[in-house]
Amino acid sequence: MQTQQGEGRSSSPAASLVGALALILLLAPFVALASQTEWRTFGFAEGDLEAVRVSLLCSLASLALISLLGTPLAWWLARTQWRGRWLPDALLLLPLLSPPLAMGILLASFYGPYAPAGMLLQRAGISLSNSVPAFILAQCYGAGPYYVVAARAAFEGVPRPLEDVALTLGRTPREVFFSVTLPLARLGLIAGLAVAWVRALGEFGIVLIVAYYPQGIPVKLWVNLQDIGLTAVFPLLWLFFLVAMPLPLLLRFLARRRYGS
Repeated sequence: MQTQQGEGRSSSPAASLVGALALILLLAPFVALASQTEWRTFGFAEGDLEAVRVSLLCSLASLALISLLGTPLAWWLARTQWRGRWLPDALLLLPLLSPPLAMGILLASFYGPYAPAGMLLQRAGISLSNSVPAFILAQCYGAGPYYVVAARAAFEGVPRPLEDVALTLGRTPREVFFSVTLPLARLGLIAGLAVAWVRALGEFGIVLIVAYYPQGIPVKLWVNLQDIGLTAVFPLLWLFFLVAMPLPLLLRFLARRRYGS
């Protein structure tokens, strides 16, 4: 009886119609991309492959930093109860609310070559303007908050009684985190990493201001459009989708395979 009811709900004509319409709206721009790509003369402009290399390497470095710093922050936000909790919430929202170009200007104002922090870093041999570190910095600011928000929600979804039981059985807090909390929050964390990866790889506004060089894929798309035209955009855009999609799908597959869900 329950199976029949479930099948009835899944085959609702209204739900099917809305779902089909949503898929059509999502796919429409990509249908246009496929139809307008000049397949007979398909080829990459000069510097496209280098832009892919820059974006991939910098995005992987950014993702490592985001997970390394963002996971403890998300766990702390999920588990800390105090009256001033609204303050870190507000600070986390600031990068999300800031337009990318504005965020880039703010970063340049603080880390730029003529800003106090930028001058101090330059004395240490670190340049956060038009450099690989600047590129990674821009991606971290653009993608990091998305991961923290998703990771925090994942940690908040882990039942506290399960952690308490593990503690009463003699496990240390560190062991509880890795054996209980992390496995139960894994899918939310992986979703956050996937969003952060795609967001970092596609970041344009912040990178345009802080790290125009070395050119990654988003900036190179803009340069191709300005210098060559629309036909030079589509091949690099296809390549962007090709390199961006596998990692999120692989992360989800490995998580489900490892934990058997």
